[in-house]
Amino acid sequence: MTRPSPFGYPFLLGFDEIEQALDRVSKAASDGYPPYNIERITRSEREPERLRITLAVAGFTQDQLDISLEENQLVVRGRQVDDKSRQFLHRGIAARQFQRAFLLADGMEVLGAELSNGLLAIDLARPEPERIVRKIAIAAKDP
Repeated sequence: MTRPSPFGYPFLLGFDEIEQALDRVSKAASDGYPPYNIERITRSEREPERLRITLAVAGFTQDQLDISLEENQLVVRGRQVDDKSRQFLHRGIAARQFQRAFLLADGMEVLGAELSNGLLAIDLARPEPERIVRKIAIAAKDP
C-alpha cells in the first residue's frame, strides 16, 4: 500500500524536490551509527547563528574520516582498516565503516570541522532569510 503524498495537492506547486528529499532522509535515518547531536549556537557580535553537528567517532583518526558536500548533502564517511598484525584475545571493538548524510537547506554553508576526544564537530552557518515582497502588476484586458 502506498501512502498518499502530502505534496500532491494543486496548491503546493514545485515541492516535488522536498518530497524526494524527505524520502532520502527517511531511508538514511534507519542506521543509528554513529550517534550524533545537532545543536544551535546562538549568534554573537562576531558570528552569525550556527548549527553544529557532533558525531561520536571514537577510534577513528583524522585520516580515516572524510567529509564532503555533494549537492545539498553533507556526507561524513569513516573507514577503519582491520590490522591483521594484531592478535586479539577478545574483540569487542570492531573495525567498521560508516556513512552518515545530512540534507542541508539551500544556502547553508559549511564553516569547518574539528576532531577532538573522539567527537567530530562540523559547524554550519545558517543564512539570514531575506524577506522579499514584490508587487505584481495586474494588466487589464478589455473585451
